[in-house]
Amino acid sequence: MDGIKNDDKLNIIKKMITACKSLKWYEIVMCVIMFVIATYYAIIPQEDTPRWLAIINFISGLCGILCVFLTAKANRMNFPFAIINTTVFIIYLAYFGIWATFWLETIVYFPLNIISWVGWYRHKDDDDKLLAKSKKLNIWQHVLVTVSIIAITIFVHFVLSFLAGDTWMKFATQFGWNVTIMKWLDSMIFAIGIVASILELLRYKEQYIWWIITDVIAVAQYALKKDPVYVTKKGIYLVEALIGIRNWSILAKKNKTNE
Repeated sequence: MDGIKNDDKLNIIKKMITACKSLKWYEIVMCVIMFVIATYYAIIPQEDTPRWLAIINFISGLCGILCVFLTAKANRMNFPFAIINTTVFIIYLAYFGIWATFWLETIVYFPLNIISWVGWYRHKDDDDKLLAKSKKLNIWQHVLVTVSIIAITIFVHFVLSFLAGDTWMKFATQFGWNVTIMKWLDSMIFAIGIVASILELLRYKEQYIWWIITDVIAVAQYALKKDPVYVTKKGIYLVEALIGIRNWSILAKKNKTNE
């Protein structure tokens, strides 16, 4: 926890503000779009959304996009926003019974946000101390990552089918979706989330290849669900993931490090 403690001594809030000032104009535009949409649906929730959940969506929307913007820059001040976003998103997922993603957020993202915060602090960029050094995978590491995702997807699908039963993806039947396909997609998002989070922890730029895949799936899911807040949020995630892979590639080329 030394990294977090040291950040605290130097004023985490001040560093978060400094990090936010590094946003590009188009990122600010996306923040404003997210803010407007999230505010509207917090004030006037959708018919099937309780007001308290609409407020949860508002917090998740804003903190989520700030997190991905700063992660795309390899800026470790993404983690305070990530912790808040993960906490409130867990509540959303539990309400709708999206169990694979729920456990992904609970047992993977939440602890890894803290661990990664410390790890990034210990491997700071030479030019900007709020940034982390970036690395890239070799061919055999790519193969291992892909095989791991396939294996975890299969394992999670069968475990949750046994443990969660009909409560898993319970909202899918309301929209006439194929529940089996939705369960496999949920399992795959879980698997990719684990592996991509580990790649993020270890500062590999290839994390963004997998984030892009999950973002495409998520945009489609929430569009079918007709959830405007999360469609906007995940759509912005997808755009920023494309920006992120470019930024991290530049850092990896500059650093050329295995640290």
